[in-house]
Amino acid sequence: MNSLKHTFLLLFILSIVLVACDRNGKDAQKSKTRIIKGLYSYGPEIKSFTDCEEGREYWVADSSGTLELGYSRFNFEKPYEPVYIEAECHAIKSDSLMVSADFDSTLVVTKLIKITKEIPDGPCNQ
Repeated sequence: MNSLKHTFLLLFILSIVLVACDRNGKDAQKSKTRIIKGLYSYGPEIKSFTDCEEGREYWVADSSGTLELGYSRFNFEKPYEPVYIEAECHAIKSDSLMVSADFDSTLVVTKLIKITKEIPDGPCNQ
């Protein structure tokens, strides 16, 4: 009977530890989410974002499903016309076997906040 109590106690403690570890993982992922502002270009081969403040260029993955749709609504005659976007995203390492390998990181867009053809004055408009 005593060993049964110890087994249940051990299982209870392990479940508490697992729940605590899982929460830390979710909090860490949330803290990596950020708002980006810059220029997005889209075409048959390239989906890129340029951070106007840093000047860095990233490959873009649209997990929200709204970024490419918003871009296509502008009906550009040629691909790769830049638009200004503000979006919620997180960065991941680019896949070395794809076109995205030319970029250090891939920005995974989770929420599109703003998309416009009007590029605001400032570092994006130089």
